[in-house]
Amino acid sequence: MRLSDLYPPKPRKPIQALEAKHSPAPRQSAQSGAADAGATPARRLFLLSASAAAAAAAAGLVPRLVRPAFADDSRRAGASAHFEVAFSDAEWRKRLSPGQYEILRQEGTERPYSSPLNDEHRAGTFACAGCAQPLFSSRTKFDSHTGWPSFWTPLDKAVGTRTDTTFGMIRTEVHCSRCGGHLGHVFDDGPKPTGLRYCMNGLAMTFLPQAA
Repeated sequence: MRLSDLYPPKPRKPIQALEAKHSPAPRQSAQSGAADAGATPARRLFLLSASAAAAAAAAGLVPRLVRPAFADDSRRAGASAHFEVAFSDAEWRKRLSPGQYEILRQEGTERPYSSPLNDEHRAGTFACAGCAQPLFSSRTKFDSHTGWPSFWTPLDKAVGTRTDTTFGMIRTEVHCSRCGGHLGHVFDDGPKPTGLRYCMNGLAMTFLPQAA
């Protein structure tokens, strides 16, 4: 596709007298008319696709397309010197399944409703799949209707956060404070008492049921 297909030149405005003579149909508003005149089918499709992609990214409904660019870029898979549990990238690949590695060490995102932990309602604790650190209590889990396990608060000092500017947006990334493994993101549309929604990847965690 050529650049001219996405950004075509704007048509010249007709002379008002000729327009009145040869255009019996009612004129559209200036705003909608200008938008339609300057948009070819290819451009309209491009704009609709871009808008849909941005909305899906904002809702967390798309998989990892590019590697996130964090404001503090010190945490990367293998760059774990600042964490208590630290392994080389090769060692992480051995310890984790491909899906776990993609999320915990490459900041990936699983498909919504793909994790059994989304439907886990027993009493217990959700722990990091990378280092087994307890992260969330089942008492703080709620159904966010997003397709990912969601909590309104983590356990004390269990997670850390960083600014994530992926997709041209500013979000708050959440990772395990012990090994630096990526868990998900936190949003401010959760329930009381915190008003927060820790939207986590199920593959990044394991569940330890509470003893009867």
